[in-house]
Amino acid sequence: MEHISTIHRNTIGAALNRSARKYSDQLALTFGERTWSYQSLNDAANRVANGLLAAGLSPGDRLAVYGKNSDAYVIAWLASTKAGLVHVPINFALSSDELRYILEQSGAKGLLSDIALAGKVEEATQGLALTVSGTLHADQQGSQSGSFDVLTCVRSSPSTSEPAVALEGSSLAQLLYTSGTTAAPKAAMMSHQALMAEYMACMVELDIKGGDAMLAALPLYHSAQMHVFLMPALLLGAPVHLLEAPLPDSCLAAIAEQKIVSFFAPPTVWISLLRHADFDQFDLTTLKKAYYGASIMPVPVLEEMQQRFLGVGLYNCYGQSEIAPLATVLRPEEHAERPASAGRPILTVETRIVDLEMNDVAPGEHGEIVHRSPQLMTGYWDKPEMTAESFQGGWFHSGDVGYFDEAGYLYVVDRIKDVINTGGVLVASREVEEALFKHSAISEVAVVGLPDEKWIEAITAVVVLKEGQAVSEDALIHHAKSLIAPYKVPKRVVFAETLPKSTAGKILKRHLRQDLKE
Repeated sequence: MEHISTIHRNTIGAALNRSARKYSDQLALTFGERTWSYQSLNDAANRVANGLLAAGLSPGDRLAVYGKNSDAYVIAWLASTKAGLVHVPINFALSSDELRYILEQSGAKGLLSDIALAGKVEEATQGLALTVSGTLHADQQGSQSGSFDVLTCVRSSPSTSEPAVALEGSSLAQLLYTSGTTAAPKAAMMSHQALMAEYMACMVELDIKGGDAMLAALPLYHSAQMHVFLMPALLLGAPVHLLEAPLPDSCLAAIAEQKIVSFFAPPTVWISLLRHADFDQFDLTTLKKAYYGASIMPVPVLEEMQQRFLGVGLYNCYGQSEIAPLATVLRPEEHAERPASAGRPILTVETRIVDLEMNDVAPGEHGEIVHRSPQLMTGYWDKPEMTAESFQGGWFHSGDVGYFDEAGYLYVVDRIKDVINTGGVLVASREVEEALFKHSAISEVAVVGLPDEKWIEAITAVVVLKEGQAVSEDALIHHAKSLIAPYKVPKRVVFAETLPKSTAGKILKRHLRQDLKE
């Protein structure tokens, strides 16, 4: 029997090509005043892919991208999947030293960046031999003569043909650098087939439909925005409206003006929308699917969302970069009975709760959350020992503490590193945060453990109050005492105007610990 080649059939670039054939003239992407149909987006990706190869890059080379959200950013990503390049998204808030570390650790041969970041790029790339060093959209602030630019290539390159590159599903598509806590960031190696497996699962588990207008406002270097939402939408023919950043004004206006049906944001962004002074002035009636994740949603905020976003289905999305990143989902119809749950594993993920010997623990018992899945990373780039440690016993170790209830629903208790050892007793920071959040004056709260001679770690709460509200430290401590055991009550409450957050909206507890120690 003649062998039929499956080259290209399970790659991301090939999937986009199929979308272009099927949804040719339909709206695919908007960014500011620019709009892209599916055919024009696919053509643009092909032009840039061919341009990058012509500029000297080869399949397997790492292409770093350092910039804020833009249509050019999306095109650069899609082009890399078609050219067989390994896309390396970099947080645009990183310093020049942090940027240089990633460029060196990944062995990047190319770098595309925002022209506004040119100063940091110049510092970071001194002495590095990059084959391609260019910009994403230099045309907006003056082109740089002789350098590669994504949008310039889209306008000037005549070749819209698919690059003549042989790729397989197992080919590496992306290096996703995870946040460093006490060590330098490490890169999760994601293959085309791992990401494609997740895209299919997201379509099913999150009810993503081709007719739903989607708002994409979280940074595209963040795996949730790129791989859980934007890419599944583009493979289904949905229109995606891209914002540079998740500013409350911009998000609310976009939902109203673009008749947005689905939107993903972390709890911090949803809170900022709820607290917006003109929230009730926006017509948000088209919004039907509200996704949240990236950090744990306080139940009081969840209840407020249900009251103020009437008729909206809520989806809790839990996971991490190494699993592409979606692992479990709590669907709208499951929220009433289990609002604090992270849901159940999606169809491509198998999840267990285990003790230190990798034995399953009983329902209700705490243990580490571990996963098996075709959408898992193949390992950490150039870190075999760390890879082996993360896959002990043949399962990926998440670093999260959780438990299953009798019906198989997952509850995430805390990050292992965020559990506080107070007087020899372990306390989940989330439990203390939930108690404090029930006070009507609190807008945001983060609880950390600080070194203490008596308690080992002293439970410390950092609180942001709602506008116009006032409450004392003693009153909040008294409030906590009425809801949780005495040993869980904060020893100290610190008031702040804001909490430190990443550009993806995650509260940075490591920064809080450092600031409070000083």
